[in-house]
Amino acid sequence: MSALGTTRLIVTAVVIAHAAAMHAQTVDWKQVSTGDPSGRCCMGMAYDGSTHAAVLFGGAAGGAVYGDTWSWRGKWFAMSPATSPPARQGPGMAFDAATGNMVLFGGSTTAPVGSGTSLNDTWTWDGTTWTQQFPPVSPSPRTWSSMASDPVSRTVVLFGGNNLPGGDGPLGDTWTWDGIARTWTQRHPTNHPSARGSSPLAYDQTTHRLVLFGGVTTNFDNLNDTWNWDGSNWIQQFPTSAPSARNSPAMAYDPGLAAVVLFGGSPGPCCSYNNDTWTWDGVNWTEIYPANTLPPGRNSAGMAYDTAFQALLLFGGQADGPFGDTWLLTLAP
Repeated sequence: MSALGTTRLIVTAVVIAHAAAMHAQTVDWKQVSTGDPSGRCCMGMAYDGSTHAAVLFGGAAGGAVYGDTWSWRGKWFAMSPATSPPARQGPGMAFDAATGNMVLFGGSTTAPVGSGTSLNDTWTWDGTTWTQQFPPVSPSPRTWSSMASDPVSRTVVLFGGNNLPGGDGPLGDTWTWDGIARTWTQRHPTNHPSARGSSPLAYDQTTHRLVLFGGVTTNFDNLNDTWNWDGSNWIQQFPTSAPSARNSPAMAYDPGLAAVVLFGGSPGPCCSYNNDTWTWDGVNWTEIYPANTLPPGRNSAGMAYDTAFQALLLFGGQADGPFGDTWLLTLAP
């Protein structure tokens, strides 16, 4: 057998082992009250590997758009940076492993969702303040792009989004941010997901690939397809089970479960919201049923893994109105 074939067998065995361990676990959602930010949806939120904290920026509630920065370290702390991006909703945000900074891109200047002017500015967060970057090349203005850290290539990957209002959205292009060179590079993969916005993107530590799920098309058709980014190409996955079609679910990797976790989202353009919890083990999606209370259904929430509590952190989102609640998904005793 070739070395490549042997490697594939080993990876498959590891994925199966992780899946078996995950399915043996019982999980529980627990609401915590910790000086939460004001109720909002549509924020940028990601885990900062340098400060070991989840970072939240901006978001929207009703007609208000926010430009505040918060850090989660067992509870929420309001930050007071010397410089901040302008207020916005729907930016992309991810950790840049190459520089140890957070990266924020784009978003929209006004609420409600679907209005306003899309942006294409790039900002970095060093744990204390925001600094605007001026890359020689940037993606076009957009809101609701998919954005995540790829520690293998030490880049940040961006896919799609919407150019508001009207404009060119949804989009189906792929870009990578090089934090050392401080520039964006458009990638031209042979295969890629169809144009869409509001698709969560997360790094799967088990398979060492990015995972993208669902989203919404130009005609407000929701999707439930699953794709991997391997560093050079998008590869569609064909799991035997998957969450229903939806846009704007929250998604992040949970090391305790050895799986990517997806929560909630909206199955339509208006007025219905899921509160189901799913895990991706590298092969299939599996719905899991937490032991006790579930967060109310919502979309456009923030999610990141909290290493101190060894739990997934879920904040905010919207249904009939904005939420300002904080939840942890933990392994049940």
